[in-house]
Amino acid sequence: MLKKALKDPWQAVIGLEVHAQIISQSKLMSGASASGIGDANENVSMVDAAMPGMLPVVNAQCIYHTVRMGLAIDASINAVSEFSRKNYFYPDLPQGYQISQADKPLVGEGVVHIDLPDGRRKSIDIERIHVEQDAGKSLHDKHPNCSLIDLNRCGVGLMEIVTKPQLSSSLEAAIFVEKLQAILRCIGACDGIMARGSMRVDANVSVCYKGKAYGTRTECKNINSIRFLKQAIEGETRRQIAILERGEKVLQETRSFDPVTGRTHAMRTKEDAKDYRYFPDPDLLPIVLDDVFIDKCRKSLPELPDAKRKRFIEQYSLSPYDASILVSKEESATYFERVAAGVENKKLAANWIVSVLFGVLKKCGKALDQSPITAEDLAQLLNFLEKKVLSSKMAKDVFQLMFETGKSAQEIVQQQNLQQVTDEEEIEAMITTIVADSPQNALKAKDNPRIIGWFVGQVMRRSQGRANPAIVDKIVRKKLFL
Repeated sequence: MLKKALKDPWQAVIGLEVHAQIISQSKLMSGASASGIGDANENVSMVDAAMPGMLPVVNAQCIYHTVRMGLAIDASINAVSEFSRKNYFYPDLPQGYQISQADKPLVGEGVVHIDLPDGRRKSIDIERIHVEQDAGKSLHDKHPNCSLIDLNRCGVGLMEIVTKPQLSSSLEAAIFVEKLQAILRCIGACDGIMARGSMRVDANVSVCYKGKAYGTRTECKNINSIRFLKQAIEGETRRQIAILERGEKVLQETRSFDPVTGRTHAMRTKEDAKDYRYFPDPDLLPIVLDDVFIDKCRKSLPELPDAKRKRFIEQYSLSPYDASILVSKEESATYFERVAAGVENKKLAANWIVSVLFGVLKKCGKALDQSPITAEDLAQLLNFLEKKVLSSKMAKDVFQLMFETGKSAQEIVQQQNLQQVTDEEEIEAMITTIVADSPQNALKAKDNPRIIGWFVGQVMRRSQGRANPAIVDKIVRKKLFL
């Protein structure tokens, strides 16, 4: 596995092209619905179907969200940009070209910071973000003898985020895409749901000897999950190293990833920009942005993940790891702050959310918004733990019951009489009885202090696990003159 940097003499060089569907009611160049909901070919306008004489009109919402994404990564915004025709043939591209942007994109260079497991923070430079139309879908499994075409997606607005080749492992690539997801979701520009095709990744991969010139790259197309992205990069890197170690040459080509075999397969020879014969779209004027519009976009941005992470560390004394996990999704950050508002120990709240709640949700295959435990109910449980109403073990048992039943901690504790026994007189009475029943063990305790554990165990058994262990230990020692 290549989740970490390769061993000498090889290094991987990875650049990504991330296609994010822009949240908008209508498509980039037509008034057809961009929701993706409906039967095949239900949301297709005359423009999408490339009927003669139809003229495109740019959707301002798509421009607005793309500029906001540029500002969110400290990128330069180009006051003048233009749409071009990118010429190539696909059955699901009726025009015979894609309306995209070439040498005059909407957004220029920016930067995205990623946090690595070893504590390092790495900056990945963004080369550009441009706006383009999505293609339709070719359906190969609906008919035994032919492929079918669904144009519902054709013309939906995409922003393509292009990195410089600065990623060096599948793990870094995965963390980078997760960071982009967090930013896009935070600003409301894309839902980032890769399984639904809202976000797709093309990975440009090459290998070379460390410190030497970059090797020939290949492009792995249309990867639609973080797990598949990692597998595709690892498989392609292994393939290229094997080719080079045989003394052969890597071909520049476009490849697809097969998640069943974990391998990539050649699709076609990789095109260069000149092969697409870009030229300015004659039906569309250049996009000219003024300072007022850009300032409006900037003021509309919410608190971004990096700023929120910094605030969580400073305001709540969280570890960088916990803070990074919590701000990776807007809903998890919001959930944490609702829990934190009801408890004194904010670090305890973060630990339970990241380690306990997220672990159970992942095991059950549920998202946070499907959790039966509300933020307020979790805060109540943590307060019981902090005030020693419940021991740590009892709190985890109650948590499990809360998750299974949807009941609050208060209901479960009352119904099952689970309050931890902290009354010292009650605990001392139990210990007195146990000592009286086992005088020989009491005499042995001075020579063998380990017997204390036996007495503590007897108290816990008699109290059905509800006695506070620290208080039990203290009173046992006092009773036995230890």
